[in-house]
Amino acid sequence: PRLRPSHMMLRTPESCFANLPDYPFVPHYVTVPYANDTGEVRMHYVDEGPRDAAETVVLLHGEPSWSFLYRKMIPIISSAKLRVIAPDLVGFGKSDKPNKRSEHTYARHVDWMTSFFVKLDLKNVTLFVQDWGGLIGLRVATAVPSRIARLVVANTGLPTGDQGANKAFKQWLQLSQTVPRFPVGQIISGGCKTKLPQGVVSGYDAPFPTEDLKEGPRAMPPLVPITPDSPESGNNRKAWETLKRWEKPVLLAFSDGDPITKGGEAVWLKLVPGTKNQQHVTIRGAGHFLQEDKGEELVGLVIQFIYGNPAPRL
Repeated sequence: PRLRPSHMMLRTPESCFANLPDYPFVPHYVTVPYANDTGEVRMHYVDEGPRDAAETVVLLHGEPSWSFLYRKMIPIISSAKLRVIAPDLVGFGKSDKPNKRSEHTYARHVDWMTSFFVKLDLKNVTLFVQDWGGLIGLRVATAVPSRIARLVVANTGLPTGDQGANKAFKQWLQLSQTVPRFPVGQIISGGCKTKLPQGVVSGYDAPFPTEDLKEGPRAMPPLVPITPDSPESGNNRKAWETLKRWEKPVLLAFSDGDPITKGGEAVWLKLVPGTKNQQHVTIRGAGHFLQEDKGEELVGLVIQFIYGNPAPRL
């Protein structure tokens, strides 16, 4: 018999997303298995550009943002005759939101996103990852490597907990768990070097009109492995073993103004063979959310990287 879910799934009313600045994209939805045979969860994604394009770019957001973060990059990618997909993590954006914080686990997020790739049968993917987009997306890449043609790694990593956590992350972790009202838009704004217009701040707040819809953003910070025995430390170590043999092209695009991931590119240059002979860049004048600060510059580099590293034709 099917188990009854011990949680409820919440959805942000569509009216909350009216009149978002520079986000005219038609919503698309796909259902993926929830967990332990307890039904399904609906994920939202943006899908622009030609469906029959030989190349697909997948843009993965992190905490506490959603696909709105990529609104500057999506139209430029699609106009370069590339298909571009930007999903919302479960608990974020227009995707379903479990009403219990404990329903969010690192392993589940990896499973949900892996199922997303399989269900849409995504191939020849250039995977762009930032923040939790990397913690989840790099695990997906190592789980279904045949679907991935290239990686772009920006202000993120794949922590095993062996290095601990820096001061900036520890401060963020404490704030995320103790602040009475979780100010999503304000948090994004604080992670940018440019001053965001109020309409943009409101765009980040749009999926979360009430506190009960914010269990995803609240859940993620403590799930980051910061001790060697964190629940997913072992699986991340295994993923690193795959990345140490990863020959496909990898572009590193870290910003110069992110205290949380500063210096994170060094381990990639040292360990991942796919980083060799690539034009790695430091995005100047950008904070943690470099898509917001320098989206146009960033997307130019991504397109150049794709066309400069043609996928081998089988």
